[in-house]
Amino acid sequence: MNEDLRNNMAHMTYGIYVLTSRYADTTNGMIASWVSQVSFDPPLIMVAVHPNRYSHELLEKSGHFALNILAGDQKDLLARFKGPDPGAKFASIACRDGVTGCPILADCIGCMECRITQRLAPGNHTLFLGEVVNAVFNGEAPPLCTLDYEGCYLGET
Repeated sequence: MNEDLRNNMAHMTYGIYVLTSRYADTTNGMIASWVSQVSFDPPLIMVAVHPNRYSHELLEKSGHFALNILAGDQKDLLARFKGPDPGAKFASIACRDGVTGCPILADCIGCMECRITQRLAPGNHTLFLGEVVNAVFNGEAPPLCTLDYEGCYLGET
């Protein structure tokens, strides 16, 4: 990638979310920033996940994900979702199982649980389109976004 393109892409802003998934007895949470609303009717959300991510396999097998919306003051929560141990990610934080079985973080702005309706592989990430089957809203707060975050994910693994 040439330097101008890399710099421009680094200045595109996104929300920072925690995407959670579950298949059978296995759960995981990962930081997701390549996320977008696709449709209002039906309500569709798109998340981009690299195939080498642990969550990718869980999404493929389960057909569901939950997208937890973090508040701007929850940046410190992200460190736990970068680690390699899925069990440690949820230790000592308040969460519950949603209607899809995916973990829902209790202290976030809100969460949307989605049933995956379509998978696209236009490049090096899989785009999972999910129809919202359940939504939880805990309260108004400015959301966490890439402007609040030191890291910048450009799709490199």
